[in-house]
Amino acid sequence: MNARRWYVFATIPLLTVALSAQTPGQRGGGGQRAGGAPAAPAMTLTVSGFNDGGQIPVKFSQAAEGAAPGEGTSPAISWANVPAGTQSFVLNMRDMDVARNKTTDDQAHWVMWNIPASATSLPEGVPKGSQRPDGSYQISATGPMYRGPGAPANGPQHHYMFEIYALDTKLDVTPASDAFETRANVMKAMQGHVLGKAVYGGLFKRPQ
Repeated sequence: MNARRWYVFATIPLLTVALSAQTPGQRGGGGQRAGGAPAAPAMTLTVSGFNDGGQIPVKFSQAAEGAAPGEGTSPAISWANVPAGTQSFVLNMRDMDVARNKTTDDQAHWVMWNIPASATSLPEGVPKGSQRPDGSYQISATGPMYRGPGAPANGPQHHYMFEIYALDTKLDVTPASDAFETRANVMKAMQGHVLGKAVYGGLFKRPQ
């Protein structure tokens, strides 16, 4: 499937969260604001180690040598063109091809929130732990850590999305025991506070 096409499909469930707070210039990635002023450039997101829409290296997956079950090494991530007024960021990584308990919930591979507004990147190999030194929180279906891609070798490739949101506030959300409940709480608290959004995707299934 064309990478750009599945991005459109993948972002539909949360797209209204971002677009409700974006200016017309941000939606189209260019153009002009009302009154003729040039629009601010759209946010961008880069995940190191693979091209946007390309193959995620085994290094960043659950299949990497030495990786504990359900874990893995997180890739370095950076973002740019942050909207004015940003107070924090939310990162959401998910597997678009996994449905949880016959619901519309996809797999929660990495949810991080209250990333400081001064941050422009995350290093490779973020350590596990619910609250990070910078005050942000992280969680996944595995626990308080990054959960690498793990699609089985005997099936199709799965589509993994990394999403970064710029917010005009910090979120009053603490981790629940369940990653899916926590993610729902984060997404609910974000409503009406999204200034911008960027996405980056990759494909993966375990080697034969």
